[in-house]
Amino acid sequence: MVPKRWLVGRLRKLYEKAKSHPNNLSFRELCSLAEKVGFIRRKQRSGTSHRVYTHPELTTEEPLTFQSNRGKAKAYQVKQLLDIIDDHDLLREE
Repeated sequence: MVPKRWLVGRLRKLYEKAKSHPNNLSFRELCSLAEKVGFIRRKQRSGTSHRVYTHPELTTEEPLTFQSNRGKAKAYQVKQLLDIIDDHDLLREE
């Protein structure tokens, strides 16, 4: 089993990368960050390249929609996720 402290450290590192370089985050890293802070990927409709995420504790928030741009995350989508993480303290260590 992987130590929880190690997982929290990796999450914090990914968060810091997104915060300091939102234009240089891969689409995979964006999706991973969303999932690690509790977002759940909704079932994708066929024929769409968008990924839709919701958070079970944030019922007042709109779903987040991510779309890859040649393997990179779109900066405004990274910023949307970071704003929600910061506003709702989703990085809190338990």
